Amino acid sequence: VQLQASGGGLVQAGGSLRLSCEASASISSVNAMGWYRQAPGKQRGLVATITKSGTPRYADAVQGRFTISRDNAKNTVYLQMNSLKPEDTAIYYCNVDVKHGFTSASIKSYWGQGTLVTVSS
Repeated sequence: VQLQASGGGLVQAGGSLRLSCEASASISSVNAMGWYRQAPGKQRGLVATITKSGTPRYADAVQGRFTISRDNAKNTVYLQMNSLKPEDTAIYYCNVDVKHGFTSASIKSYWGQGTLVTVSS
C-alpha cells in the first residue's frame, strides 16, 4: 500500500492550506484514515482521524480550525487547515489502516512520506 500526500507549503499566519493523501489500496479494505504531525524536536502526534463511516476526531490544538474528510471512492483523505498558527509548522504525515483479511487482526497501518507545512508569523 502506498500513500501519496500533497498540499503542504508556506503560508502566513491566519492563512489556509488543504492537504490530501491518496491510498493505493482496494476501496473495500481501507479503514480509518488520519493525519499526524511532527514539529522539529518533538514527537509525532495526532492531528485528526476519521473512521470509514466518517466520524472525525481531533487533537485539542486544532479543534475548530482543522477539518478532516475523506472520499471513500477515491481512497483519499483530506485535511482542511484554517486559521493557521506558527505552532502548526511541522511535517504532516497521513496514516491509513488497511484490512488485509476478515478479522481486525489483519489490519495494518501505513504511513505516507510526509509533507511540510510552514506557517510564518
